[in-house]
Amino acid sequence: MPSALMREPDHPAPGAQALAHAFSLARGALHEVYAGTEADSPSLSALAMMLGEASTGTDGRVQAGQQATLWVRHEALGREVGEPHPAGLAELGFDPARLLLLRARDAPSALQAGLEGARCAALAAVIIELRGEAKAYDLTASRRLALAARASGVPVFMVRAAAAPMPSAAETRWLARAAPSRALAAKAPGHPAFHLVLLRARNGQDGLQHHLEWNRDAQRLESRLPGHGETAPAHQPGGEPAAPLSRAVVAIPVHRPGPARHEPPPHRRAG
Repeated sequence: MPSALMREPDHPAPGAQALAHAFSLARGALHEVYAGTEADSPSLSALAMMLGEASTGTDGRVQAGQQATLWVRHEALGREVGEPHPAGLAELGFDPARLLLLRARDAPSALQAGLEGARCAALAAVIIELRGEAKAYDLTASRRLALAARASGVPVFMVRAAAAPMPSAAETRWLARAAPSRALAAKAPGHPAFHLVLLRARNGQDGLQHHLEWNRDAQRLESRLPGHGETAPAHQPGGEPAAPLSRAVVAIPVHRPGPARHEPPPHRRAG
């Protein structure tokens, strides 16, 4: 089985320094991605699509093709963070026609649909999104997904929102946060960026951190690896978050639930 983490170095021009590496996760394995905070949940949907697009074959090269991706979402996610939008996917360089979106009413239904997808070698990837502490996703369920992924060669990405990391049969387990993008030429909005911390890996690289950026033109994730124990690149030296630049991630429809109403201000007593 190939390594769970695979990076392909760039080949810069003479005298130039390679600043980024192509980042991907091995196919034929189960990978878990946990949201760092509630606010990071919407961006994890886009990250899962990027990981599926950048997943590699057994020869270590980026998998290219026109296979469809199965995306199974817990129905509760639509009410909390909105639904995927074709225009948002196209902005990131994804073909909405290659996406099979399935909404499951509960976690057991989502896991069963994801398991059936993981057994289908014709798919490019399977994404399963669950919200909350889903008891149905236990060690047995994760082992079934891992075995199905290994047999078919299809990567399975388990995306967890509002949940604490738990033991499982996953090949890798990540904690992911949205990160500020770096300005491009003429201060144009930069690429979508993420900060990932490796919580568990079979190859013993626990604690490794990656600052990932999505290169839309090259259709790949690029990693600027800060290493073990370093400050996340999403923060400035003073500890304050850097100001993010505007960039589309996944467009959310306007008919999602509105914000909670504010409590009325307290009355002042006279006298």
